[in-house]
Amino acid sequence: MTTVELRFSAQPEHVRTARLVAAAVARRAGVDEAVLDEVRLAVGEACSRAVGLHRSHGITAPVSVVLIEEEKSFSIEVGDEVPGPGAEQAPATRGATPGVGFDGPEAESGADSEDEMGLAVISGLVDDVEVRSGANGGVIRMSWPKTPATSLP
Repeated sequence: MTTVELRFSAQPEHVRTARLVAAAVARRAGVDEAVLDEVRLAVGEACSRAVGLHRSHGITAPVSVVLIEEEKSFSIEVGDEVPGPGAEQAPATRGATPGVGFDGPEAESGADSEDEMGLAVISGLVDDVEVRSGANGGVIRMSWPKTPATSLP
């Protein structure tokens, strides 16, 4: 298993770099060329979402992107450090919407609707997506199958 980790300050201009790195590593890992645009778009959306969450919550920690090449799949995890809902009361909370913050779902705002839209776009681009949230932040994990290597006769 090969892993590449990228961490960048929560600035919108760094999202493009994350997209380029993700596409290059996905290509090298054996992801089908036809899927690379989806990889770029999904990573861009996930990173933009994480940057927006960090900036709106005043978090100065970097956004993390972990690219994982496994035997049959390629995965990307984009992590933010915005605590999920109820993080003050129950630090081990999992499965909630990541990065909603301490205000909870009743505090619907423009940022929350943008967050939901970003997650909807990612879900439309990636068949295998998992969203987790907890006291230490949220993670969006996206996976794509690798193209089987063809052997020459």
